[in-house]
Amino acid sequence: MNILVTGGAGFIGSHVVAALLARGQHVIVLDALTPQVHGANATAARVTRDVEFIHGDVRDENVWARALPRADAVIHLAAEVGVGQSMYEITRYVDVNTRGTALLWQRLAQARARVAKVVVASSMSIYGEGAYQCPHHGRVAPPPRSEAQLRARAWELYCPQCATLLTPLATPEAKPLAPTSTYAITKRDQEELSLVLGRAYAIPTVALRFFNVYGSRQALSNPYTGAIAIFGARLKNGQAPLVYEDGAQLRDFIHVSDIARALILALESDAGDGQAFNVGAGQPRSIYQVAETLARVMAVELAPQVTRQFRAGDIRHCFADMTRFHATYGFTARCAFDDGVREWWAWAERELADDRVAQANAELAARQLIH
Repeated sequence: MNILVTGGAGFIGSHVVAALLARGQHVIVLDALTPQVHGANATAARVTRDVEFIHGDVRDENVWARALPRADAVIHLAAEVGVGQSMYEITRYVDVNTRGTALLWQRLAQARARVAKVVVASSMSIYGEGAYQCPHHGRVAPPPRSEAQLRARAWELYCPQCATLLTPLATPEAKPLAPTSTYAITKRDQEELSLVLGRAYAIPTVALRFFNVYGSRQALSNPYTGAIAIFGARLKNGQAPLVYEDGAQLRDFIHVSDIARALILALESDAGDGQAFNVGAGQPRSIYQVAETLARVMAVELAPQVTRQFRAGDIRHCFADMTRFHATYGFTARCAFDDGVREWWAWAERELADDRVAQANAELAARQLIH
């Protein structure tokens, strides 16, 4: 097959491309080589010679006209990523993520191209807060924490009916979507556009809601995406990782090798066509614990710095209920967290890391998006 991978030169994309090539597929990579992700001097030379490379932007209709006619299937990963930056680079995030995906489907609709499958990268961010349990009212979907609550440093969620402290639960796909950032809204757009239009044009489509992906090749100098890469860049520069709120917020970290495997399962099987699925490890882990593990693996004696600050668009807890994806595809994450961190460090130890966290925080503070 000829598989078009948008964002195929990026962090997740490069792992997916390698896995597809190992399976004997012909791969077409479409990537804009965005400087924030790839560096100011990125060229096509960074892309493996074994693929057909198109240097272009998903916002350009002509790029889609070049890329799609030769594709049998599409893995759509290209996106602007990062909650914080999306809250002030609003037009860019909507343009790339929402409009870029719309142009993909416009071309498919007009040309009735021979694409037989589309797999699109969605995100856990579309849930907003994860699932919670109240001892009196059962499962609840609480609204976002108010600014007054956050300013009081009351970080946890309480039942909207009886104000009892809630217990976080694994989040299933049926949990109502309540995005809390521009980025999250655009990822919901990508998912919903793809599923609705795939159904309308009889193009089998699957959306995978990625949780916190980490591993080798994740940009070390992009301060808006990837907790492990951001913390690691700080530690490589002799700086303590900055942990927001109290560090007890729970996330679900899944290694990029497992993400690549999940994408290929969704591509090659028709079992989940027309549906959206969580893809995580299914194991909650606090942000503070993540920073501690990273420092231990890197052999750096720097404890995380708990800032007790909060950022607009952040949520408290969210980790994946993997029941549905496992039942459909037989998928279970294989890479243990410590092993994945060691894999990341074996790569990152040799890489340059420009710590830009202070600059990013200044950008957010200037717009009153961090408190």
